[in-house]
Amino acid sequence: MCGWVAAGGARSGAGTRNPPDPLGFIHRPIDPTVRRVITWNHGADMSWTEQVDLAGKVALVTGGSEGIGLAVASHLAAAGADVVLTSRSADRARAAASNVGGRVVGMACDVRDYQACEALMSAVGERFGRLDVLINNAGLGIFKPIQEMSVDEWTLQVETNLNGTFFTTKAALPLLRKSGASEGGDAWVINIGSLASRNSFGSGSGYNASKFGLLGMTEAMMIDLRYEGIRTSIIMPGSVNTGFNDHAGDRDWAIQPDDVGRSVLQLIAFPTHTLVSRVEMRPSRPARRS
Repeated sequence: MCGWVAAGGARSGAGTRNPPDPLGFIHRPIDPTVRRVITWNHGADMSWTEQVDLAGKVALVTGGSEGIGLAVASHLAAAGADVVLTSRSADRARAAASNVGGRVVGMACDVRDYQACEALMSAVGERFGRLDVLINNAGLGIFKPIQEMSVDEWTLQVETNLNGTFFTTKAALPLLRKSGASEGGDAWVINIGSLASRNSFGSGSGYNASKFGLLGMTEAMMIDLRYEGIRTSIIMPGSVNTGFNDHAGDRDWAIQPDDVGRSVLQLIAFPTHTLVSRVEMRPSRPARRS
């Protein structure tokens, strides 16, 4: 069962531009396929910000009801995109879409079910006629030694973290190809991985296996899809300040969900002739182990 839930009606942040700055800032558009302005401060700290205008674009975020997914959906919406966020629960999708506001809709979908993913993409096509950005974020982890992990727990992680990404991407390809092939077109598949995609740890056999597989699949997808106008990348954050893995979500030293949202926009902002195929993120000053 899939059902749309709309939140709000006004677009927020679409088409905004910074005026010329007399204090040494440079404002210049780079790539007409993704309208944006680079603001670069020539002061001592060389700080910079980048604004991405996604007006007229459609983005889909799986696992978008909380944590990283909710932050990514919020950043995409603030950049002007029409955003679809999904959760296995229609109620949670509805609540998340309402919290984000703007041109956001929520839809229930279990990414472990390929038919549900096909229904999701069919609904996106009927409502919007296009899909430009797919964020594969839905995932989970069960952390225990392999001696204690059940077959069902192993299967749940692989089916969600690995199969789910394959299912949603496979189902989305007709829409993504359409966007990628259009004049000046550019489509994206961005998978949310983990530093656990490269670094094994005790009690992480199921999670490591699914995330190592996700990295390999992403790199192969990048090669398969690059000539169809679809850029593919993976963002691999370390410790993120969410409730994942039973953490309290109050770790100030950790990566913040909004940091991942910004990374998504930074990827999309690159000119179409450039592809950043992997982004590793880690806390700059992690908590010291006692």
